[in-house]
Amino acid sequence: MAPTDQKTKNEKFAGKEGDLAKTKSGAKGVKKKRKWISDQKLFKGSVKEGQGFAFNRKQKVKHEYNKLLRKEKKKNPGSKNLYKEEYPEHLRHLYEAEAEKLKKEAWTNRVNRSKLRMKGQAKEMGEGDGEEEDDDEAQQTEAAGEEVVSGGSELKESVSGNQAEPTSASQSESLPMSNRMRKKMERKNSYQKTKEEFERIQEKRRKKKEEYLKNKQQKEEAIQKYKQKKMETFQILNKKTKKGQPNLNLQMEYLLQKIQGSGK
Repeated sequence: MAPTDQKTKNEKFAGKEGDLAKTKSGAKGVKKKRKWISDQKLFKGSVKEGQGFAFNRKQKVKHEYNKLLRKEKKKNPGSKNLYKEEYPEHLRHLYEAEAEKLKKEAWTNRVNRSKLRMKGQAKEMGEGDGEEEDDDEAQQTEAAGEEVVSGGSELKESVSGNQAEPTSASQSESLPMSNRMRKKMERKNSYQKTKEEFERIQEKRRKKKEEYLKNKQQKEEAIQKYKQKKMETFQILNKKTKKGQPNLNLQMEYLLQKIQGSGK
């Protein structure tokens, strides 16, 4: 007989162990399964998944670069332009004149040092007379001193608006070239070295090709002479008598000539 109680139809059967789905998902004391990641994997994400690993790398490199910039800025703080920012406008020309004067003095000292160094090298090599060099140096130092004085006077006159700029061509001509500068100018860059290496290889290939063509021509001429000689010998030995027999007289004559030629 069917049950008459309608409540039993809507009730859910609960076993002894409870809901299996609930126990699987929400069990206590069970850790969630994690995805295995290899130890050799350096970056987050992958190319296929596309989880932004390239962007993270970019941000990391940018951060390291900014750190280096901050360190360099702390080591070498930028010098301020005193003439334009801090000094008043009506005194700027005086500071500029003083700086130009110091620059000229430094240039004169550099010229004198270079000439003294060149003088010492000339003495070691035994070239020239010492007295003439001393006179030339004294004259040149006096001329340089006059240039400095004239430069200072011109800079002082610049307050009234009559300032003349010295030409860099005369200064570069007055400075002799030292061994270090000469070596630096003679030093070749990578392009020149590569060009010379290419030209050397091309020259080597050209000589090799010329030698090959020369040997080939000599070989062809020798083969041609050998074939011609063989043909002449064949024509001599191939001659026959009227009866169609080999001509032994011609063969004996050829052998006699060959023996006489080898005997010589």
